[in-house]
Parts: sequence; C-alpha cells; structure tokens
Amino acid sequence: MSHSTSVRPQAQSRASYLVFRTLGTRWSDNDAYGHVNNVVYYNWFDTAVNAHLVEHGALDIHLGDTIGLVVQSSCNFFSALAFPQTVEIGMRLSRLGSSSVSYNLGVFAVGASMTAASGQFVHVYVDRHSRRPVPLPPAVKRVVEKLL
Repeated sequence: MSHSTSVRPQAQSRASYLVFRTLGTRWSDNDAYGHVNNVVYYNWFDTAVNAHLVEHGALDIHLGDTIGLVVQSSCNFFSALAFPQTVEIGMRLSRLGSSSVSYNLGVFAVGASMTAASGQFVHVYVDRHSRRPVPLPPAVKRVVEKLL
C-alpha cells in the first residue's frame, strides 16, 4: 500500500511580496454564506496585475499589439473576507519566461500580517490579432523583472 504525502499550502507573510495594490470589496462580492465568493479572488488577481502593468507603461489594453492572456490560475484559501473589508493584493514573480510571466499573489485584509488567500497567475503574451505567442515586450520585461 502506497501513501502519498502532500504539503498543504500555508498562509504567507507580507514579506513574501514586493508590491501591493489596495482594492475595495463590493456588496455583490459576498455570497450566500456571507463571505467573498471564490471567483472574486481571480478578479482581484487580474485587476492587480494588469493595473500594475498599465500604471507602469507596460500594457496598452486598447491599442497595444501585444496582450497577456491568462493561461493558468489557482487559489488557496486560509481565512474568510467579507464586504465591506478593504483588501491588499501582494505581488511577486515566480518565473519569467521568454513569452510568459508567472505571478505569486497574496490577498490580505488591510493591516493583516498573513494572507487570507494566495494564488498563482500565468500570463502568456500573444499578438493581439493572431493570438500566437510572442517574446515578452521590452516594456513588460522591464516592469515585471522588478517583481523577481
């Protein structure tokens, strides 16, 4: 009889992340159980990463020739959050590829020292029209390298 061992994900501290983005929860984020629904966390990941790229001049969501498509995402939950809490999304890179960027993200209640949730998020950069992978644009690489 074989026993497999798996390591259960653990909450991470603020020191595990390099950049933070503050986001508000919305009334509609809560589900019937009185906490933020799991799908909202993926929205927060997408918002935090793309807002960071836009603010630093690395992404033109309307006219840029290159766009980042999410090809993988996951999330582990450690404690509940609920409206009207404000959250902070911590970001760091776990991998920088030739056409992809892998992020580690942490969700914190404002002022909390440990993550309420943590996740991974992978962007593959593609030509806007053909949707075929392309090398990371220099502006994206310049911005995301600071998250390593």
